[in-house]
Amino acid sequence: MSIRTHDYAALLDQVRSLRWPARRRVAGNLPGAHRARLRGSTGEFSEYRAYRQGDDPRRLDWRLLARSDRAYVRLADDHALLPTLLLVDASASMAFPEGTDAGTRHAKWRTACALAVGLAAVAHAAGDPVGLAIAGSDGVRTLPPRSRRGVVHELARALDAVAPAGSGALAPLLARVPASSRLVLISDYLGDDADALRQAAGAHAARGGDVHALHVVAAEELAPPRDLALAVDPEDPRLRRPFDAAARTAYVARFAEWRAGLARAWREVGATYALVATDEPPARAVRRIVRGDAA
Repeated sequence: MSIRTHDYAALLDQVRSLRWPARRRVAGNLPGAHRARLRGSTGEFSEYRAYRQGDDPRRLDWRLLARSDRAYVRLADDHALLPTLLLVDASASMAFPEGTDAGTRHAKWRTACALAVGLAAVAHAAGDPVGLAIAGSDGVRTLPPRSRRGVVHELARALDAVAPAGSGALAPLLARVPASSRLVLISDYLGDDADALRQAAGAHAARGGDVHALHVVAAEELAPPRDLALAVDPEDPRLRRPFDAAARTAYVARFAEWRAGLARAWREVGATYALVATDEPPARAVRRIVRGDAA
C-alpha cells in the first residue's frame, strides 16, 4: 500500500524562485546554468591569457593587440548543465513514526518525499536534468535524469507509489553515476549500508561530483516522548528495550554524539551535510539546502 504524501502545489510555489548553483565547476559540455570547468569564448568574460599557438584567432582581443602590440585571447566562464540524481531511502526506518495520528504518521518518509520533489523542482527550473532512485524492500527503482516538461510530477508520482519497508542498498548504484552529476542522498542513515553509501559517495566527490547528504530525523527521535515505555527497532521489531527516564537521557546524549560524528564523516568525504527534522517546513529546508546553510 502506498503512502500519499501530500499535495506538492504549495511547496512548488514556494521554491519557484530558488536557484541552486553547483559547488564546483561542472565537467559538462551542454550549455546550462552552472560554471563549466573548461573556459571558452561564449560565456561571460572572465580574464585574458597570452595567445598560444593553436588558439582560435577569433578569440584574440584585436583592440588590445593594437594598443600593446601583444596578443591576448579573451577567456569566458562557459556554463553547463548539471544532471541531478536524487537517491531516496525507502527502508523500514523511514516509515517512522508509526501510529494513527495523520499529522505525524510516516513523517520521515513524507519529509523525504517533499525534499526530493522540492529540490527536483529547483534543479529543473535551471534546465538541469533530474532523476530519481528509490531503495526499499523491492530493490532500487530508478528514473534516469530527464529535463523534459513534467518530469518533476513524474518523480512525485513515483515517490507517492512507494511505502517504505524492508531494506535497500543505494551504494552499488553510485559507481554507475557519471562524475559530472550532482548526487542528493536523502536518508536517516540507519541502514546497514550507511558506511558503504558514504564511501561510494566520497568516491563520486573525488571524481569531481557534487554530493549532498540530507539527514532526515523525526522530531520524536530528537526529543522522545516522556511517556514512552518501550523502544522498538523499526527495521527489526524483535529488538526491544525498556525506555525509562535514565534510558531517555542516555539516548538523547548518544544520538546527539552520533549525529555529530555522522556530519563529520560526510564532510570528510567531500559532501555537504544537512539535518532536516520532520517538524521543519519543507520549503524552508529546501531553501536552506540550496543556499548551503547546514543545521
